[in-house]
Amino acid sequence: MSILCFLPPYFESIYILLALTPGDPLSQALTHLLKQLSPARRKAFTRQIAKQLRQKQKQRIQAQQAPDGTSFAPRKQKRHDKHGRIKRKMFTQLRTARFLKHNSSAEEATLSFARPVTPVARVHHYSLRDKVARNGVTVRYERRPLLGLTDKDIERITDMALMYLVG
Repeated sequence: MSILCFLPPYFESIYILLALTPGDPLSQALTHLLKQLSPARRKAFTRQIAKQLRQKQKQRIQAQQAPDGTSFAPRKQKRHDKHGRIKRKMFTQLRTARFLKHNSSAEEATLSFARPVTPVARVHHYSLRDKVARNGVTVRYERRPLLGLTDKDIERITDMALMYLVG
């Protein structure tokens, strides 16, 4: 289908645009059919895509996996570990509906993190340096890609478009 999915360079969102990709006859036909829908029906379709994508991203973050299927890098052990290992998984609050937001219009669907947690997500996604605590030391965090699309996600979106047009 003529779906353009991308992560901006310093991401805050995944954008899914209904765009024309030249060369693929199926994409062109699907785009033409989707463009003939009323704006309200297209918005309902992109809302459905955004909800489904948010659910899949949440499940992947909960499983502690990157979009390519590899596991997240484990947390570093503290020097003076008084209480044993940390039992809670990483990003338990980032994956909640409060912080992982979806938005849609007639032309695009967007999945993004809410403003208060965007810096945390960016640091982990791009393996940047940040302070551990307000007055703490600055460390480089391991790369843990939080948002991303797999080929299976794009196939799922294409199938949803076909099902939406048929039914």
